[in-house]
Formats: sequence, structure tokens, C-alpha cells
Amino acid sequence: MTGLEAVPVAELEAALRAVVRGDVAFGVTARALVTMDASNYRRVPRGVVAPRDADDVAAVLAVCRERGVPVVARGGGTSIAGQATGTGVVLDFTRHMNRLLALDPEARTAVVQPGLVLDRLQEAAAPHGLRFGPDPSTHSRCTLGGMIGNNSCGSHSVAWGTTADSVRRLDVVTARGQRLRLGRGWGAAGAPEGLRELVDGELARLRTGFPELPRRISGYALDALLPENGADVARSFCGSEGTLGVLTEAAVRLVEAPRARALAVLGYGDEGAAAEAAAGLLTQGPLTVEGMAADLVRSAAELPRGGAWLFVETGGESAGEARARAEAVVRAADAVDARVVTDPGAQRALWRIREDASGTATRMPDGTEAWPGWEDCAVPPARLGPYLRDFRALLAAHGLRGTPYGHFGDGCIHVRIDFDLLTPPGVARFRRFSEELADLVVAHGGSLSGEHGDGQARAELLPRMYGEDMVRLFERAKVVWDPDDLLNPGMLVRPAPLDADLRFAVLPREPVPVAFGYPADGGDFAAAVRRCVGVAKCRTTTASGPDVMCPSFRVTGEEEHSTRGRARLLHEMLAGEVVTGGWRSEEVRDALDLCLACKGCRSDCPVGVDMATYKAEFLHHHYADRRRPAAHHSMGRLPEWLRVVDRARLARPLNALAAVRPLARLGKRLGGVAAEREIPALAPVTFSRWWRGRGPEPESRAAPGDLVVLWPDTFTEYLSPSVGRAAVRVLEAAGLRVTLPPTVRPRVRPVGDGTSRSPAALLSAAVTAQRGRVCCGLTYVSTGQLDRARTVLRRTLDLLEPVLETAAPVVVLEPSCAAALRGDLPGLLPDDPRAARLADRVRTFAEALEQHAPDWAPPRVDRPAVGQTHCHQHAVLGDAADRRLRAAAGLAGDLVGGCCGLAGDFGFERGHYEVSAACAEERLLPAVRQAPGGAAVLADGFSCRTQLEQLGGVRGRHLAEVLAEALEREDGETVA
Repeated sequence: MTGLEAVPVAELEAALRAVVRGDVAFGVTARALVTMDASNYRRVPRGVVAPRDADDVAAVLAVCRERGVPVVARGGGTSIAGQATGTGVVLDFTRHMNRLLALDPEARTAVVQPGLVLDRLQEAAAPHGLRFGPDPSTHSRCTLGGMIGNNSCGSHSVAWGTTADSVRRLDVVTARGQRLRLGRGWGAAGAPEGLRELVDGELARLRTGFPELPRRISGYALDALLPENGADVARSFCGSEGTLGVLTEAAVRLVEAPRARALAVLGYGDEGAAAEAAAGLLTQGPLTVEGMAADLVRSAAELPRGGAWLFVETGGESAGEARARAEAVVRAADAVDARVVTDPGAQRALWRIREDASGTATRMPDGTEAWPGWEDCAVPPARLGPYLRDFRALLAAHGLRGTPYGHFGDGCIHVRIDFDLLTPPGVARFRRFSEELADLVVAHGGSLSGEHGDGQARAELLPRMYGEDMVRLFERAKVVWDPDDLLNPGMLVRPAPLDADLRFAVLPREPVPVAFGYPADGGDFAAAVRRCVGVAKCRTTTASGPDVMCPSFRVTGEEEHSTRGRARLLHEMLAGEVVTGGWRSEEVRDALDLCLACKGCRSDCPVGVDMATYKAEFLHHHYADRRRPAAHHSMGRLPEWLRVVDRARLARPLNALAAVRPLARLGKRLGGVAAEREIPALAPVTFSRWWRGRGPEPESRAAPGDLVVLWPDTFTEYLSPSVGRAAVRVLEAAGLRVTLPPTVRPRVRPVGDGTSRSPAALLSAAVTAQRGRVCCGLTYVSTGQLDRARTVLRRTLDLLEPVLETAAPVVVLEPSCAAALRGDLPGLLPDDPRAARLADRVRTFAEALEQHAPDWAPPRVDRPAVGQTHCHQHAVLGDAADRRLRAAAGLAGDLVGGCCGLAGDFGFERGHYEVSAACAEERLLPAVRQAPGGAAVLADGFSCRTQLEQLGGVRGRHLAEVLAEALEREDGETVA
């Protein structure tokens, strides 16, 4: 063995543990989590170190230098060119070196550590009317160190420039352990020996070799070292991608934030017209000029007419001034249509469309995968229109597709392209296209990178932009800083080939056998896992608006508990190099253990990663022919146990036994239930028994409206029948005819016209009838008992055949059950057409009222409402109808997002209580505590109501219960 392979891993780990006070992790999970960033590339490191301070950084560099082990600095891992991956030791700055050290409002500066997330700096600066200027779309998870390493920009760069424009001082440790404080001016700034001599000997080349444009990020910024540029060593370090030194601290400049903002959204016929218009709007002094086309927009309902749009933000001392500037932009723009938005909430909603594009663009409109690699070329803004036309022509010539979007005001274009990176011919075409596009960008006077850096994706092509002589100068600069090539080798100089180390190469070529259908991914589980491209929206540490994803990460702060982290582990499981246990992997099992299956990622992740489904799939294989945890039997098969209890009339005795604490403790221990949990009481009279006891509706009171089938889910049936009774009351008050699903399916078909039977047929039907109860299979799915779930769902479809032959909607009161029927059912039974028919027929309580009783006015409640939108409703069902129903009833206020933390069986399972409670404390419980007196506490999910009761001492109610109570007050009746 030679090189890195010759270094014993155990010896390297021991040496690091002996000198590092921070965390040293060489285990499977730690390494698997950092094999990739947000690029197309993958490298397997030896280990990961989370340093506590600059001393730790110096110690790591000393150990690795002695052994020739490369070192890569990593922040949020959102780099798109591969520069945050490495084969040696990865330094993770997000764990410990993540603090804001100082903030001086008078001087408008802040001192930060490299692992500080940008949004945390913005939150600290905001009370002083300040902000950090650059703001990439990954602002909620990217770090200041990563931004400095890539010289990041963001949407406001037309006003406040790049990160390099905001840097005042940088503390770095060189590969040979020298500690430098970089600033401006050779006399005041620290610099490695030989750097000034290098610059003084190449003044002519440095003055003529760099294109003039606002978004030149490619290569080393050696021109910042020119005398006329103040010999700014700190600025020249920005964008070096961790190849020159390791940043340990930075002093940055803050800018004054506008007191008010307005957003002019300008519609154009196509992206070419938008691009042509962008440069002309710069004279209006905007804060942003962003562009995107229609094929990146899921819904254009909030946008003005057009096939492409410019988002032009303006600022002012007052709302009126900001609006006036936005209106001036509209007058100056030759747009098809325009809209000026001043409401902050509406602005955030529109900006979210733009910010999500980095993920949305990874899927073409037809579902085809698209990839980074040419994510951020930049040309002079006045050349953007012609460049885009040539770019489109080049795509067509190679048979490729992509949707450009991005910073039109700076001439910087983001695009994901449907490269085939899975086959040798596809990879070869990727290389040919890359070479030709590099030439095209240079022909337009542009930069190969306008924001995200060169990394491995573009560094090989830098000679086409700068020429061989300038690239050799870059190499000489690298030697001055890092003579041993220890720091991030293969990036920027002496680069690795752009088509090497592709992360897809290690995945199986043929689809692995799976239980779910994965129709959006061609039935291929590997393609489903590939959805995660690493933009890491799941790593946000605070939830905002209606978002849910990712509650477990927000509680633990551990990458393995983020959606991205779990996807990375599944990727490595399929690759089989780092995670070697396949479906039996304990590392993957442990990472998925704290996944609440909230499905938030299904809607909040820009590429629709559905980790709840992947978790169910994994558990199905992991426990195949093996002993399952007790909770999988006690709670995973809950519908079966509750049916037995109902038949034997055991609800009251069991409730009495559960009140005896020693017996309750024993039962919880045997069932795998957390000791801290109280066992919910069973209803003495189930919903169906109450329904049968009502008797036939009197002819005079029979509802004249549409027939609706009310689904008796397990929770409503056995644990919370008051919800079902209230729903019946409201649905009938709205004029709808309510019935329950059949519980008997005759095995023989009708004869003749289907309305009459022979005596023999009737007798045969009675004897051979198939009896059962409908069930959505949710508890089986969530515990990975997918074979059992399919059996239950097929029986359900058999029972519902008469319903599916009608036009009646199926009204499901429990959001998690409705989501299971809409999503899990067709996924598990993709070849059964009845599954899709039932999924299409499912309606929430509010949807049923809106669609089948559109003229009905709900009773007025006229109270404030507080609570949390059920996570499955947010992710799968949508809550627009619920919001309209609440508004019509006078229930004022928005429900918070996030997850209650109980999440079905999750919060009851032993070992999950602390995480479950922490999730509830994030948004739900504080919202309820802060609610005004008399507020209606809404919680449509049984889990949400249970969590509120057990942790908050508050009774939450289903919307149906609140409306039924209002009807009772109006009519002077009592809900039965």
C-alpha cells in the first residue's frame, strides 16, 4: 500500500483522540454522513473531527500532516461542486465552533466562528436594524465558514455584493500550523511567507488576467492582492474552498437593513425576455433582481401572467417609499404583467418559490432526474439574454434539458440538467457538454462559477477561462500556502477529473426488490433515495410558518436525525462500502429510530423525499423473519387488539386495570411503551355501536343531499367516538346523508339485474359472507409490517367494492388515516386499480363539506383558534378547505406548523419520550399556553389531542366537535 491507504485507521484515530478535545468519530455512521455534499460527487473519509477551538484545528493538522492524510473543512455540507467531501479527515465546524462571538452595532461588525449558521447571525443583527448582506437560498443552514470558503453571494448581491465584500478579518491556521490573521495591506495583514514576492513578480498578469464582472468566483482571487486593491489578503482568501488554510474565526461587516421592503413581480413571455430586461432594471437601485421560468413553479396562481418572472425587491425608510420604488420598477419594466407585493407574509411565500428552486429543479416536469454540475455560471448582466439563447441551443444539441433560474441582475444562472450520470455513455456526454459549455461561458466574457465555487465540477476546466499560465500561477499560490497539498487536494489546482468520483456509480444498477411501488421513481428504491441532493432544508434549526420538516433534527441537532442524514445512510446502505449490513444495518435502523414518520419532508423537502415511506420499507426488510420489538406488536397491531376488546366487552375492565399503577407499569413494560406515558382510556361504547343504536333516521328528517361514507378509523372507533358523533351531527346538519362502510362482503355476486336473488343465492351469500372492518393499515405501515398492511388493505378494498361503484366520497376524520389511504394505499397496492380509486375518493371532513354541501353555512363560533395543523394533513392532504371552514365559522387565527411529537406510536414507544416531548415544546405547547382566554384548542389528530392532554393538561378538540357544539347551542340540542 502507498499513500493514504498505508496509514492505519486505528493508529490515526488514536493519535487524534490523544490531542483533540473535540469529537473524534471514525464509526460507520459518522463517515457515511459526510461522503457527499450537495454535488454529484462522493468520497469516503477516514474519519470526522468536530474541533472545539483553533487549538484543536492545529492539532488535527499536525497529526494529519505527519501522516500525509488530507484534511477537508466542512460547514453545512451544501456545496454544489464537491469541495466539502474528502478521503482523509473531515473537520465538522457545525457542532462546536458555531458561535457568534461578538456583535458591534456601532461599528456594524460581527465576529463569528466558521460553523455559525447564517440565519443565527441575521437574527442577532436584526434588533439593531442590521444584517449580513449576502444571503444564499440555503441561509437557514449554510455556515459563515462555508460562505467564506465559496465566496457565496445570494439574491441581494446586486445591493451588497459577495461574501468577500463583507469580510474584514480572517483568522486561519495553515497546513503547517502557522496561525495568521488576514486583513488588508501587507503591513497589517498576516500572510504566508512568499506570497508578497509571488504577487510582486506577477503584477502585469494579475492586472490583465481576470474578467471584470460582479460574479467572478472561479479560481483564486489573486487580483485582490494588487497594490491598487489594497493588498487585501483576507479578500483573496475568500473563495479558496479550504485549499489554502483552515478558517477559525472571522470579522465581518454588517449592512443597514431597509426598514420596509416591497416586491415587484414582473411577468414576461419567456426567460429570454426576462433576461434581456434584467440589466436595464439595475439603474433603479433594486436590492434584488431574480429570475425564474414557469417550469420551476408548482403553482403560478400567486404570480402575474407570464411564462417567466423577475422578482425585483426594493427597500425604503417606510412602506410607502418601498412601494413607490417598486412601482417605479414596474413602470420602467417592459413586462407582460406585474404585481407589487408589500405584505411581508405574501413576500415570504413568493420568495419561498424562488428559494425552493434549487431542489425543485432536480426533477424535470416529467419526473426525470436532473443534476448540478453547471449550477452557477455567470456572464456580464448585459450579455445574459444572448448567453441564455446560446445555452439553450447547446442543451438541444446534446439532447439535454434544463431550466435556468437565478440571479439575473448579476448575470448568474443556476440550472439543473438531466444528465445521465448512471451509464458510461451518459457520463461521456456529461464531459463533452461540460467542455463545450465552458467555452461558451468564456466566449461571453463570463466565469465558470458565479457563486458556488469550482470544486471538482469545474476546476479541470479553469485553463479554458484563465489560460494555462494563470492556472500555473494559481498552483504556485497553493504551494505558498500549502506546500504539502494537505488541504482539500483535487480542488481548484491539480484537480480531480470532473467525471470521477460520481456518487451514483456505487449504487446498484438494477432496482432492488421492495414493497412499495415508488411510481414517481419508476419503482426503483435507489432512485427514490437519489432524490436527496443535499440542499439540506431539513437541517433548519427552527421551524417557520406551516413547515414541519424535520422535527427530530431540530430536537437533537444530529445530522443522522435529519432527512438528509437518513437519506445518506440509505444511499451508503445500497452502495455497501461504508454501511455493509444491507437491510440488516444497525446504523440505518438507529438513525431511522427517531424518525417520527411525520411525512413533513414529503411536502417541505423541495425534491419530495418521503422518509416515512423509506423508514417503513427499511423496517419491513430489517425485521423480515426476525423478532420484532414489543411495540411493533402492541401498537403496530392495535386495530386487532381493540377489536378483540370490543367483542369481549372489556373496555371498562381494562380501563380499571390501567388505573392500577403497578399493573399499568407492567403492561407498558411488556408492550414496549414508555414508562412516562399514560395509557389512553378506551371508549365504553364504540362509535359503530353508537351508530347502530341510533336506529333508522325518521323519514321526515332524512337528509336530501349527497351520500357520504364516514370512515370509522381505529382512533375514532375505539378511543375517541365523540369525534365521530360530532361529525355525523355536522354532516347531517349540512344536508348530507351519512352512512358507514360495509362490514360484510358476500362471496357470491348478484344475479339478474343485481336487485334480486334466487333463494339459493341468498342462502349461499349469508353462509359464505366475508366479514371484517375497514382499516387504512396505518399502524402496520408505520412499524414496517407491510405484508400485513397489504392483507388488511386488500380486505378493506373487498369490503368497499359496493362503495367504489357509487360516487360517494369517503370522509376520513383522522388525518393520519386519510393520508395513509391517499398515499400508502396506492403505494403498497400499485397494481390494484381499486386502490387508486379509493385514494381519489378520500376526503377530509372540511373537504367533504366544501365539495358536497357548498351552500351550507357553518354555525358561528366567533372565537380565536389555536392548535397545530396535523403534520400528515400538511404534508399529504392540504388544509386549505379547513382554513376556509374555520374562517366561515368565525374561528380566527392560524394554527402553527411543526409536529406534536406523539406521531402515532412514536411518542409511546420506549426510548422516545424525551424527543416526543421536546417536539411538542417547540411550537404546539407554547402556542396553546399563549392563547387568549376562551380560545378553541383545535387538534384533529388523536395523537395531537393525546399529547396536549398528557403534556399540557389541555383538552384539544376536532373541528367537528367545535362545530357540533355550536350547532347544539344554536338548536338548544344535545349532541348524542
